Amino acid sequence: MAKYVVKRILLAIATIFIVCVITFFAMNAIPGGPFDGEKATTPEVKAALEKRYNLDKPVPEQFVIYMGNVFQGDFGISTKTGRDIGETIFTSFKVSAKLGAMAVVTAIIFGLVLGSIAALTRNKLPDRLIIFFSTLFTSLPSFVLGSLLLLVFSIKLKWVPVWSPDNQNYILPVIALAAYPMAYITRLTKTSMLDAMGQDYVRTARAKGVAQWKVIFKHTLRNALIPVVTYVGPMTAAILTGSLVVEKIFTIGGLGAKFVDSIINRDYPLIMGVTIFLAVLMVTMNLITDIVYKLIDPRIKLD
Repeated sequence: MAKYVVKRILLAIATIFIVCVITFFAMNAIPGGPFDGEKATTPEVKAALEKRYNLDKPVPEQFVIYMGNVFQGDFGISTKTGRDIGETIFTSFKVSAKLGAMAVVTAIIFGLVLGSIAALTRNKLPDRLIIFFSTLFTSLPSFVLGSLLLLVFSIKLKWVPVWSPDNQNYILPVIALAAYPMAYITRLTKTSMLDAMGQDYVRTARAKGVAQWKVIFKHTLRNALIPVVTYVGPMTAAILTGSLVVEKIFTIGGLGAKFVDSIINRDYPLIMGVTIFLAVLMVTMNLITDIVYKLIDPRIKLD
């Protein structure tokens, strides 16, 4: 187990480094720079700014300098606001983490419940309704659903107020983020439970007179959770990274809004800082998922 964890940590570090290399060189390969849009900037001032941010050096040298600073915990400062990148990321991530956590919990709870109901009422009306709506939500992107929710419930019906710092109503953003993963977990849970219900150990438990609720929760659902756990780890990171556009739609000042603005403004340090942060988040969630496998089912071998 320890050997496996060490291997995964080393692989995670290598993955993050590769992401940094690709992002940095791809970003610098695009013509122009972060100061090209400044109309009032003279050539002398622009040259001084590029020197301040090491943009006057060759790209490989810029990368070495940047990674050296990152290893020391210094993500640099924004080329647009002058604020510390690390402080900006962690301050903004608090909002994104709160929104993402609520969306993850909502998706898992409703996905497991609806998937279990669909499996236990196979080919009946509840099953057909659940599958219909799960298919609908699976095919509907979060930014489209978010726009529709905002238009219908906030602007037309005025049932839910628009999000603001004074009125932090997360209902619509959570629904927009949780709809797709909830639908996917629903279908995954149904498929896994139907497969588990056909196994010999379930038939044996029923033949021995084990209570129905015990068969469902102790034997069927527990084993059906393994594919769900496989999805939950990457899903959590995907929700946090996928909230970029949703946060922009609902004007939530989280990390997503900052990341979108950094791309528009070509704020290189902020783009790199957010990319590294999200890459670390993604590989960490995958590592945790693999370890949880072993805790759920001891039969799984981690080689």
